[in-house]
Amino acid sequence: MAVWRKRFNRSISEFSAYPRKKLIGISVVVVVVMMCIVIGASVGASRRRASLNKNKNASMFERNFIATWAADHLKLRDGGQIVDVILDQTSGAGFGSYNRYLYGNLGMHIKLVPNDSAGTVTTYYLSSLTDDKDQLEYQFIGNASGQPYVLQTNIYVNGLGDREQRMFLWFDPTTEYHEYKILWNQYQIVFFVDDLPIRVFRNNSAAGLPYPHKQPVGIYSSLWNGAQWAGLQKINWAYAPFTASYQGFTIDGCQIQGSVDDCLTGTYWWDSENFQKLDANQTAHLKWVQERCVIYNYCTDAQRFSSPPPECAYNP
Repeated sequence: MAVWRKRFNRSISEFSAYPRKKLIGISVVVVVVMMCIVIGASVGASRRRASLNKNKNASMFERNFIATWAADHLKLRDGGQIVDVILDQTSGAGFGSYNRYLYGNLGMHIKLVPNDSAGTVTTYYLSSLTDDKDQLEYQFIGNASGQPYVLQTNIYVNGLGDREQRMFLWFDPTTEYHEYKILWNQYQIVFFVDDLPIRVFRNNSAAGLPYPHKQPVGIYSSLWNGAQWAGLQKINWAYAPFTASYQGFTIDGCQIQGSVDDCLTGTYWWDSENFQKLDANQTAHLKWVQERCVIYNYCTDAQRFSSPPPECAYNP
């Protein structure tokens, strides 16, 4: 844990220095954010509405999830269709799935903490929770009022992470629910925001490169005090309690009921040819995100790595 925390602290401190070294001041950061927001707004809005419409009959929270800590800081609304996760000076909170899954199209709709969210971290992630864990994660790093959220994604395989990417979003994630989901199959992992791809990690295990394909995962979410754990900006408790809201609790994945081999048949829809790689439109959007919204990519961090990690040559 100490090593993992040290790496995270180092990563966060590098991010904090990034605008000064790379963007030459906050005014340029604002320009980058505005480019990301203005160009992406019209595309994201239509995709978001379509995505929400598909989840009108989403399962109730109680069917698929349970509090993993601080149940008294979870508030269910609309018959379990919405859950508010609350952070105050006594505790944050989290929840996780009853079952475990290997591959699928796994996501949730989230409305992040509004106003001054500095020091808060909201998460959605898939994890095996083993010593050699496989984990695919979204972390939303809060900021002072008027400043943009940072979305960090990371990938752990066999207990090794250090694969962070960070970006600004092209919308305000605190005013509406937006869908964050992970398409995970035998060919690729794709992180989506409102059905638009923001990151791809391909299966190149045949070339000896790591890929999560053996360990079933649970589905988890939480809201916690990042200032205590990773040296982020301290929370202004005058704005407490902080609330992140979740909805859309259907799970479209291969649930482990016996052997993991049952999930490796290649017969599930997410293993079909259409989902083995991005199509032309998705590829174009991914390139747009990389050029206009991404502010940090571990593959290009020469200070951390003397040469790019080997998987970087295979992933867009």
